[in-house]
Amino acid sequence: MRTIDILEGGLFTTVQDLGRVQYQRFGVAVSGAMDGFALRAANRLVGNADSAAGLEVTLLGPEVRFAQPGLLAVTGANLGPCIDRRPNQPWRTCAVRAGSVLSFSGQRDGMRAYLAVDGGIDVPVVLGSRSTSTRTGLGGFEGRPLRAGDTLRLGEQSGGNAAARRAMPPSAIPSYGHEHRLRVVLGPQDDAFSDEGRSTFLTAVYTMTPQSDRIGCRFDGPRIAHRVSADIVSDGTTLGIVQVSGDGMPIVLMADRGTTGGYTKIATVISADVWRLAQAAPGDRVRFGAVDLDEACARLRDVEAVLDALVTPEPARPAAPSEDVYDEDAGSGLAAEGCGDLADALDQTRWRRDT
Repeated sequence: MRTIDILEGGLFTTVQDLGRVQYQRFGVAVSGAMDGFALRAANRLVGNADSAAGLEVTLLGPEVRFAQPGLLAVTGANLGPCIDRRPNQPWRTCAVRAGSVLSFSGQRDGMRAYLAVDGGIDVPVVLGSRSTSTRTGLGGFEGRPLRAGDTLRLGEQSGGNAAARRAMPPSAIPSYGHEHRLRVVLGPQDDAFSDEGRSTFLTAVYTMTPQSDRIGCRFDGPRIAHRVSADIVSDGTTLGIVQVSGDGMPIVLMADRGTTGGYTKIATVISADVWRLAQAAPGDRVRFGAVDLDEACARLRDVEAVLDALVTPEPARPAAPSEDVYDEDAGSGLAAEGCGDLADALDQTRWRRDT
């Protein structure tokens, strides 16, 4: 059995993959990596499937000891990764020996780094994902951030040292900084705002507040005016959607968002730009700019092209259930099966807490 040992937990280090996407109809948050691009890149650098679980490291990194030789890659924020106290260049594959220790010397650029190890982090799959939801205690390692003394199992190595010299081209490595331009597609309730309110949203500068977290990024700045009210009948939320509550301030919903929300939503940050928010820090300045759906899709294809040029992904997790699972009229059998899975997961969580 291959393992890694957590010598220091860091500020907020969790196990994350690409999230649990099939249970939102039961009110279960997607969770998953805040910066999906960085996690996918790390996984490809070490020969994992995109969906493999890694560690999301927030601001102050952990210390991780490798019990056996292996391959690792650190992507996302530059938090000063070091192997055995020697600086290690991020966004490239590194071979480590048994007993090697990965640590982080301090933040240089960005907020969240991602560690992938060949074979992936092998924690139990809960509702189709290994991601940690600390709000509910689901998934990851005991449903919580890592701390000193934890030991994580690793999956089976798949490609030997084939990826040992792989690296992201320098031109493709993001630079985060503290000024962020976010492209958005307006809607679905942009008509709930006055002309002045929409203009304010698209021209003003907003500052990220310290109240931002994995649930959502909160901003302070000029008030966005509604036509009548900020309240609507609750409807579904998506990653990057921009809610505007009664105070007129935008909130961009992120990985641990609730599955529904009752505030008007003026726009959605395009998928190709959501990672910028994952790497933004309190005090950073943000501008929003409108694009159409064709532009949003084109920019997403650009992101996929960068990853495809890095390495072709291995087969991901098993195929999603058949289409009738997503049919609102699918019948009680499917509903009962899904609710049974949810109940089992909650029972496992309660058992862990009580023992």
